[in-house]
Amino acid sequence: MQEVETLHREAMEFVDQAFLARQRGDAVATLELTKAAFSQERAAADLVANLFDLEPTRSVLHRSAAMLAVECSQLREAERLIGRALAGNPPDDIADELRDLLLEEIYSRRQALIIR
Repeated sequence: MQEVETLHREAMEFVDQAFLARQRGDAVATLELTKAAFSQERAAADLVANLFDLEPTRSVLHRSAAMLAVECSQLREAERLIGRALAGNPPDDIADELRDLLLEEIYSRRQALIIR
């Protein structure tokens, strides 16, 4: 579990750095730091993917990784993470957020790509 905590902490540090880069207007650094955060958070989620008794930690990590995947325009990966989170037993509020907010975001971004 310590490795999961370390990966998550590193991911959140990258998120903080990405936020600062966005404030500076540095789009390249923002994207690179967000990708690094996504990589760490996905690795943490992967470590707990089959630990169904570890809720809500399991679903929270998957939700976070999915949100970062959306930020990186990795929509298929976000869908996969959401599906994996919902395949467990997430608390109702997290399950609703995964279904409603993230899936809506994914579908709206996908539609925007199709329209272009």
